[in-house]
Amino acid sequence: MKKKYQRLRNFLAFCFRILSHVEIEGVEYIPREGGFVLATNHLSRLDTPLLGVACPRQIYALVAMKYKSRPFSRLIMEMADVIWVRRTEFDREALLGALNVLKRGDVLGLAPEGTRSPTHALQAGKPGVAFLTARAGVPIVPVAITGTEQVKAAWGKFRRPHLKVTFGKPFRLPKEGRLSSEELDAATHMIMGRIAVLLPRDYRGVYAEALAAAVS
Repeated sequence: MKKKYQRLRNFLAFCFRILSHVEIEGVEYIPREGGFVLATNHLSRLDTPLLGVACPRQIYALVAMKYKSRPFSRLIMEMADVIWVRRTEFDREALLGALNVLKRGDVLGLAPEGTRSPTHALQAGKPGVAFLTARAGVPIVPVAITGTEQVKAAWGKFRRPHLKVTFGKPFRLPKEGRLSSEELDAATHMIMGRIAVLLPRDYRGVYAEALAAAVS
């Protein structure tokens, strides 16, 4: 873990400890070495810093280019060593940067939904995470976050919200390398299902019925 990232992580951990109750489960599932994708649901802008505190390894995240024009945001993002991405177009440079993170044995944090959920429940996943994972040939660690969507309201009432991060067991896609569109859809559904099963029922969104059918 780079020193500047460690300093930022320590500062964020202090802030979360003072301003909230943080619960972390499943840290033992984080591989100690080797590249992997950390696939998470997305509720709030606080998800990424919370994951950075919860994960014992440095996480490299894709961050929208718009934050680069904001001085304070840019300072924080550069300390976190993020990969800048143009979300309105195909960004080959960001794609290659993400693949390089995985190939050199580091951790890439991604939200398959692609954006924050306005309902706080899972939206349909996009194929980008499955594409990157298959191309890099690395495992996926699913992770579920709850509580970050309540932070603004809780702090407004001078309360400390309960935030929870749950890591799941690593898994691999059935097929790696180049995937057809049908295979990408199936892989995306698998990834989202592994995230959904870690979440409380109210957070499962469009994957709630599929999970209920699977266990019935």
